[in-house]
Amino acid sequence: MKTICLLFEIHQPYRLKKYRFYDIGADHYYFDDYANEEILKRNAYQSYIPAAKMLLEMINASDKKFKVALSLSGVAMDQFETYCPEFLDCVRDLVATKCCELLCEPYAHSLSALQDPEEFQRECKAQSKKIYETFKFRPKTFVNTGFIYNDEIGAEVAAMGFKGIITEGAKHVLGWKSANYVYNTTAKHSVGLLFRNQKLSEDIALNFQGGLDARTYMSWIEQSPADEKVYTIAMNFDVVGGIHPASTGIFEFFKALPRFAEEKKITFSMPQEVFENIPSVDTASVGHPISWDGYDKDVSAWCGNELQHEALRAIYSISERLNLTKNDVLKEDYSYLLSADHFKFMSTKYGTYNPFSPYESSFDAFSNYMNVVSDIQIRLKQEFPEDIETEELNPLVKQIDNQGKEIEKLQAQLAEAEAKLAAAGIAPEAAPKKAPAKKAAAPKKAAAKKSSKKAEK
Repeated sequence: MKTICLLFEIHQPYRLKKYRFYDIGADHYYFDDYANEEILKRNAYQSYIPAAKMLLEMINASDKKFKVALSLSGVAMDQFETYCPEFLDCVRDLVATKCCELLCEPYAHSLSALQDPEEFQRECKAQSKKIYETFKFRPKTFVNTGFIYNDEIGAEVAAMGFKGIITEGAKHVLGWKSANYVYNTTAKHSVGLLFRNQKLSEDIALNFQGGLDARTYMSWIEQSPADEKVYTIAMNFDVVGGIHPASTGIFEFFKALPRFAEEKKITFSMPQEVFENIPSVDTASVGHPISWDGYDKDVSAWCGNELQHEALRAIYSISERLNLTKNDVLKEDYSYLLSADHFKFMSTKYGTYNPFSPYESSFDAFSNYMNVVSDIQIRLKQEFPEDIETEELNPLVKQIDNQGKEIEKLQAQLAEAEAKLAAAGIAPEAAPKKAPAKKAAAPKKAAAKKSSKKAEK
């Protein structure tokens, strides 16, 4: 039986305000709160919330036969908590049905998988923790920023304990192979690998104009080779109601999918169900990084020119040192600067105009970003003297941490001892103070007696 694995990506970056050269060292707040709130709320009320309610309706109407997967970036969740918490409630309702799987991705929706393995690991751990704290769900499937993947990333993800990975079904990687099977990674054969079906995904995400109907769409899957079992269809969530407004019929299209799927004996599955129930047919090797971006399906949109290379070098060069600080505000600012969007705004791949960029040119995006990075570097120097090498700094910070833990331990022991004295009815500091007081008083009384005797004589 054929099954559809439907996935939606949800991400919004923290966009930067106009940060000039003379702001460096004087202004430590970098983000355009007005734009971030306006864009998030617009997407939430036009797309995210009505689309999430639609998915819940589809799950209930199909007697929980319809299933879906969502991937929310950590920085998007931070903004939803501030500007639109009702969307997170919608996601909680979906998770409660047990028909919605939440996937893990880098917290900041960053390029750390390509730049810094340690930062990549930190972000994935932070993201898993955030998902559990927010939705009480532990993700087992991983999808990277922009579906970026290669064998090295697969090995790192497998080492973190994930059971499956989803990436792009790039034709230059698959060759004669079909995307509609379960594969496994080269590093660990127990970790499954699903490839996005490019055509089925982009027929909705890019080409939907109201002419596509659910019956025809399902017939394409029905008529495909019988042994092709899994159809991974993935897109950004704002495709539903945002990029394609409600007037195009996009909501009606999705609502009709479960009915026509049932007619044609096609099911819906969450990624983890696929990895658990459908055996892999082969190992898939991906030597060079691929993504779901553009025609080339590579990573050149984020790191394809010298501006992007310099910006990436500048921000990741301070990663190790910055993660030694205890300054949570500084760490948070740094995390938000890692979002891949900042580097895509610097792209020249598709000409000088990027419809999603708040900048007039790629150079403007680069200049603004580098000014912010310069200020981050100044703040970091204030935390740690520049003349101390990171290799020297690391053991010093650990020593301070160990001393702090020892102090906490001793304070806990002292509190426990004081509690026992209080239970026995003894004031904690009464005994040691009383004895010295008596000894000090005795000489004074003797002196007083001598002076009185003199007066009598």
